[in-house]
Amino acid sequence: MFSIPTDAKPGRLCRRLLAASTAMVVLAGSSLPAADAVPAALAASADYVEAFNDRDYDALASQWTADAELVEGGSRVVGREQIVASIRGWLDRHPDARIGIEVGTVTPLAATLARVEGIMTFSRTADALPVVSRFMSLRVLEEGSWKLAESVVEPASAAAVEDLDWLLGSWSSTSADGGSIQATFEKVVGGHAILGRMTVTAADGSTLEAIEIIHADRIAHALRSWVFDSRGATATGLIESDGITLNRTLVGTPSPTSGGRRSSWVQLIMPGGADAFTLHSIERSIDGRRLPDANPLHFRRTDSK
Repeated sequence: MFSIPTDAKPGRLCRRLLAASTAMVVLAGSSLPAADAVPAALAASADYVEAFNDRDYDALASQWTADAELVEGGSRVVGREQIVASIRGWLDRHPDARIGIEVGTVTPLAATLARVEGIMTFSRTADALPVVSRFMSLRVLEEGSWKLAESVVEPASAAAVEDLDWLLGSWSSTSADGGSIQATFEKVVGGHAILGRMTVTAADGSTLEAIEIIHADRIAHALRSWVFDSRGATATGLIESDGITLNRTLVGTPSPTSGGRRSSWVQLIMPGGADAFTLHSIERSIDGRRLPDANPLHFRRTDSK
């Protein structure tokens, strides 16, 4: 089943703030252009909302720098084109979604750098209860426009789990040796976690059962995963996403029959539309001894979601 450790803390953010601090020292004695940065950042935020809700992807692209970063929950997307592709993919899955932005503060940090903080609301449908998230962005003055260089969004735990709603339901796959895999995923504890159950039946009729809990860690801004199987193996990890593919790294204790003490592997989970996904386990090892990559498993939905 799924998981991947990720450092969801902003990377370029600290470097930009350090650069800004240096710039502020250089600019000591002169006033920062706060009067220009504040209304410009407010206007840019309003333009972002309009572009998002109008599905104007060219206008959205113009909001970001070429090497921008978007960090949201367990997802980190780097690069203007990748960010816009991620947003487009999300909107393709939620065609009625809309956002709102309420800017709380705009803080000029240097002549061409400002920090913007506030509240962002997401509504997946017109009658859905909006999901409220905090955000902090860095905007830089580039080619006459205040563009997003980095944006960090901290969704509520239930909202972070909602990004995996496509996974809910019943699924089936077959293995290369003629076995079968059945999996189900459902929301539990008020929608704050996903419970997954998987049964693997080998060609000889033997079975392996596993359960998984996926839960949002609001401190790490990531999705955590705990896995237990019927042979005594356990694993923990974090889930990372580039906006489309889930990338999960698991570390744990293998079953007693393996003869090992520590196992690790990476799983790639690639959606194939509303009714299919591929699960591929790679970089597998036990006690540091590398194992071959597993064959990809192609799951098909067996229920009508």
